[in-house]
Amino acid sequence: MPSGCWRTCRSPVAAISTSPAGRPPTTEEPWMSAPEFSPPPSLSAPPPVDTAPADTAAADIAPADTAAAEVRSASVGLERILRGPSGLGTASLHPAARREEPRTPPTPPEAPAEGSPIPGLYHHPVPEPDPGRVEEVSRRIKAWALDEVDLYPEDWEDEFDGFSVGRYMVACHPDAPTVDHLMLATRMMVAENAVDDCYCEDHGGSPIGLGGRLLLAHTALDPLYTAKEYQPQWAESLHSDAPRRAYRSAMEYFVREASASQADRLRHDMARLHMGYLAEAAWAQTDHVPEVWEYLVMRQFNNFRPCPTITDTVGGYELPADLHARPEMQRVIALAGNATTIVNDLYSYTKELASPGKHLNLPVVIAEREGVSEQEAYLKAVEVHNDLMHDFEAAAAALAAACPVPTVQRFLRGVAVWVDGNHYWHQTNTYRYSLPDFW
Repeated sequence: MPSGCWRTCRSPVAAISTSPAGRPPTTEEPWMSAPEFSPPPSLSAPPPVDTAPADTAAADIAPADTAAAEVRSASVGLERILRGPSGLGTASLHPAARREEPRTPPTPPEAPAEGSPIPGLYHHPVPEPDPGRVEEVSRRIKAWALDEVDLYPEDWEDEFDGFSVGRYMVACHPDAPTVDHLMLATRMMVAENAVDDCYCEDHGGSPIGLGGRLLLAHTALDPLYTAKEYQPQWAESLHSDAPRRAYRSAMEYFVREASASQADRLRHDMARLHMGYLAEAAWAQTDHVPEVWEYLVMRQFNNFRPCPTITDTVGGYELPADLHARPEMQRVIALAGNATTIVNDLYSYTKELASPGKHLNLPVVIAEREGVSEQEAYLKAVEVHNDLMHDFEAAAAALAAACPVPTVQRFLRGVAVWVDGNHYWHQTNTYRYSLPDFW
């Protein structure tokens, strides 16, 4: 698709002045803005928690509530927009349709049962993943881990099985045309976790020397081109530890299926991930607890972003590079990664508190920096997640309306389904996670 085709997409703000009366001057730098297709201001704000029917008549809304009504309309319209077109010849655009579900009540009356969602957390339930695919992906990934990359010793087997990566990836990628496509995401997920565990976390990880280890591991994704005399030594180093073996193998499989631009996109997002690891490691070395906003900056890099960004490769199609690179699409992907990573903070909270050392997560940072109780900090972190989710959905709805190109529509649906599948896995993985007693 030529780059000029983006200009054929409709702007949702064509009739809105770039400096609406009464709005304060923007604090953004010029390079942060996207003037061609910036969504209206109301779409950037999280919708209020509201259970009013979606078909409320405009005449019943007071003028002062117009902006809030626009936000509610955008949020309610997201499901309709992301379901895409209907009619003859459009069935292939609906492999990952989302189900209409009510919002989770914001103030549940009792504590959740094991495997229940976090009370008050905004999410969309998903259908149970296909059991046949789950079984086959689980079988294949274990064979890959043991036989191809020698990923872990025998005493780690229970942890590997408890991760339930097959169920995770099938839930996140229901539109994958084959199990082979699902395996592209599954290998990368396992490899990323091997790097995190063995380099950063509780299986021998340490902030000391992390930069050097990550740099060498990254060359398993982004090949080294060096003097011929030293090339063999580098190639041999890719087999020297489990994380590098996993990265090398997972990327080899990925590039066989992906286009050159899709592979380079993944390398870029993996570099972002590694930069986030390094920021967190630097804070650990200096025993620094960041401000809440600083922590959220780090979490935009140390997050799940590489996973939804490959949703088109796993789906067997390609979002063209010029459309993927648009600021509006980058905002959607970033918000998806940010929201899903806070989900991880919330579900892994008790697991991290029970681990040795001090683990930074959003509730911990809020409690320390804002001087509130652990319970108050946790519940505020839930609100932060919900705000990010509403921003993600509003941004996706605005982009879907502005650019009704089939690959854009399908990619947005794929990212939204990945977000839902990620929550489903965290909620249901009681082997790894349990909720705090805050309700």
